[in-house]
Amino acid sequence: MPGEHKPKPLPFAYDSTQGISEQVNKWHHDTHYVGYVNKRNEIEISLETADRSKANANYSPYGELKRRETFNASGQILHEIYWGMMGGKGEIDANSEIAAKLISDFGSFEKWREDFIACSKASLGWAILCYDPTDGKLHNFLCDFHNGGAVWGAIPLLANDVFEHAYYKDYGPDRAKYIEAFLSNVDWAKVDAKFRKATSANV
Repeated sequence: MPGEHKPKPLPFAYDSTQGISEQVNKWHHDTHYVGYVNKRNEIEISLETADRSKANANYSPYGELKRRETFNASGQILHEIYWGMMGGKGEIDANSEIAAKLISDFGSFEKWREDFIACSKASLGWAILCYDPTDGKLHNFLCDFHNGGAVWGAIPLLANDVFEHAYYKDYGPDRAKYIEAFLSNVDWAKVDAKFRKATSANV
């Protein structure tokens, strides 16, 4: 049934992240993220009775609902990945499959990290580490909006939210410090498990 999406609770205590404050976690999760879930539900319900006979590429209520549908759905999903891969201390097991793959595709973990940081600095909205089954490689994709910049079929493994609501209270315009804080909270065991699940589905 449409309109039945439910927000997931934050998978760790609001005050447990290094360099990301309790207040920001509350605002980010309870207001921004929950807002995307609620709007997704509202849009799905509105689409049930939307007038499809007047749909066109210039403007129609149906067209705008469809555009905002993917924006809010992707906003929900990316935030769940964002928090779902946190709760750790940013340390990667050198013997894990994800570590080996990052080294294979980027040359070293440090080169992947440098590229992910650059992607996070350049993006208006998201930097996302994805596995692309079409070439069998890991990529850092820059997505300015929740629903723009992604590659069809690629599986997101780690997502960094760089919209200003994610860091401005803690760091003001110093996004670089926030990026470092985010990376210090990544639970690489979770990323590794997600990577192994993604690749096992494509063997």
